[in-house]
Amino acid sequence: EAHSMLELEPPRHTRLRGLVLRAFTQRRVAALGPEIETLCHELIDAFPDAPFDLITHYAQDIPVRIIARLLGVPESISPDLLRWSNAMVGMYQARRTRQDEEAAAQSAAEFAAFIRGYARERSNSPADDLITHLLAAEEDGQKLSTVELISTCILLLNAGHEATVHSIGNAVKTLIENRVVPDSESNMANMVEELLRFDPPLHMFTRYVYDDIAVDGVTFQRGDQVACLLAAGNRDPQVWDMPDQFDAARPIQTNASFGAGIHFCVGAPLARLELSIALRTLFQRCPQLRLAQSPDYANLYHFHGLKALWLSKS
Repeated sequence: EAHSMLELEPPRHTRLRGLVLRAFTQRRVAALGPEIETLCHELIDAFPDAPFDLITHYAQDIPVRIIARLLGVPESISPDLLRWSNAMVGMYQARRTRQDEEAAAQSAAEFAAFIRGYARERSNSPADDLITHLLAAEEDGQKLSTVELISTCILLLNAGHEATVHSIGNAVKTLIENRVVPDSESNMANMVEELLRFDPPLHMFTRYVYDDIAVDGVTFQRGDQVACLLAAGNRDPQVWDMPDQFDAARPIQTNASFGAGIHFCVGAPLARLELSIALRTLFQRCPQLRLAQSPDYANLYHFHGLKALWLSKS
């Protein structure tokens, strides 16, 4: 975390984010669209006829396999990426145990060793993948250090995987419960933003106060840590009309699900693309999806998502 964009502030944050954005371009993200759609069809083809858990059969696989392709690592390593990610985000649970901490540290060490070795390989044999482009990214004569590269890959894995899994699960649950079926691309942008507003995968994040300030009679001092309730902001009645109601046609306006300001989520374009394609493809192929069991939310911090989403195709 000493080298993570999540924890850094300018000027280090500015430099690191600029380097990452040079590699993680919207053009490169958009080019993943056909691959995401093909992967969705492959996973749907493998759905069992009996009731199944969408989280393990669909939502988990899409982001972890796309991250593998984006990084340029073998897709066969996806189970390890999933295991490492699950263990590392365990550090952010309020109820974590010493065992959780040791598992997270072990997984971080294993993933770091893997990325370090793969970065050496890519230094000698460049390819059209994110690790190669992160290695090549340069601004004002500066490049990412090895530890910065590893921290960035950890961030992309953890945030890009965990949040997207929960985004897909929460969105499918919301659509089924509200009897809404995405039937075309024309309304997907509005629908995706509304789904992210209505039931986001991240309900809270902490930030630090830059300057002494008073807000609504509460005084904050520079350096104070503040818990930003993103999900509550998404239901603010002063901003949203009927905020507790899901409205698939709600006009797009800025919500707090990806944060804001200099720490706005770097992976937001990829998350939106994955969610849009995953939902459209799923409901095109399985328009009669229904809940087979009551959805069960996991007792997690700081992500917000389902332990399981058991569905039936008819």
